[in-house]
Amino acid sequence: MSEDRALLDEVRAFTRGTMRRWGEEVERDGVVPRRMWEELNARGYLRLRAPRAMGGRGLSLPTYLPLLEEFSRGHGSLRMIVHVLNGVWRPLHQYGTPAQIERFVRPLVAGEIVVAFAVTEPHAGTGADVRCTARRDGDQYVLNGEKHLITFGTIADYCLVLCRLEGTSGSEGTLCLLVRQGTPGFSAQPMAESMGLRGGDHAHLIFEDCRVPSDHRIGAEGEGLAVALEGFLYPSRISVAMSCVGLAAQALDLAVAHAKERVTFGRPIGERQMVQAMLAEAATDLEAARRLVLWAGECWEAEPPAIGPSAMAKLYGLEALQRITDRALQVFGGVGYFKDHEIERIYRDARAQRFEEGTAEIQKTTIARTLLE
Repeated sequence: MSEDRALLDEVRAFTRGTMRRWGEEVERDGVVPRRMWEELNARGYLRLRAPRAMGGRGLSLPTYLPLLEEFSRGHGSLRMIVHVLNGVWRPLHQYGTPAQIERFVRPLVAGEIVVAFAVTEPHAGTGADVRCTARRDGDQYVLNGEKHLITFGTIADYCLVLCRLEGTSGSEGTLCLLVRQGTPGFSAQPMAESMGLRGGDHAHLIFEDCRVPSDHRIGAEGEGLAVALEGFLYPSRISVAMSCVGLAAQALDLAVAHAKERVTFGRPIGERQMVQAMLAEAATDLEAARRLVLWAGECWEAEPPAIGPSAMAKLYGLEALQRITDRALQVFGGVGYFKDHEIERIYRDARAQRFEEGTAEIQKTTIARTLLE
């Protein structure tokens, strides 16, 4: 058995055993206990993609994606821990100085610190119209502004914050600052409970004359968008797309099992032609999404990385997920609407994928731009 196959089998056993029990606990309590983070780290699941030189496993994206599909069959917030921690090291490693890599990347990969990715703002889009500002003052930056919907925002040791130099506009003057939790002028407030992805620790961040050392800037002034998009967001879209595939696969498996067990008028509903049609359409959607995501992963590993396929994978993956979960819930009928059935939680979690790493509309804009350019 190959090493990759052995790892896939190990992850599959974990996600369908221990991780499933954890998911039930998170749904009940609304938080991810620290011991769950610790076990994911101890198993090496939070550094699968990180370079071997940094203490990671060094998996390629095409090798990592089938593992993420398995994690995505478990609880959404636990999947998000694996997904984010396997990607947030990347912009720090790609744009950081050798000293920053030793200071931040190595402990991040080792699981000694957690870094949150802070881009989205309550009063601006996610990108070139960012309003959070920084003013240079000697060997420090003075940071002002807000971020929201920031995953792990209250528990992270650092937040990688996209901002802009005061007086600049558009992509000009953007920069990324690594801000330590507890810095004077920085507060992180939990947001209201979300519809799905319970336990995701989404936070509203506020910066009021928050002073950040200049050696905490990742990349150069003017490279902020590149750090955020090329360093994290673009490849992360492929991972989110595979998260859609994993969640959809779990929904379909549940629907197939229910169709075999549920009997009406003396026959399993799986023998009804209308139910068979829904299952067939869902299975076709699922396989098409899976193949597109794997292709996008190969394109990203090419030189130079291809941006268009990552947006295509996210667009098709999220829309296929909505169709599949809708059909799966329909197979269950009214009973699937109640919380004692896993399909109810999956249906809620699936809606979040329409926003994570960019909406469908943003993906279409990116795809069209790559075609026209």
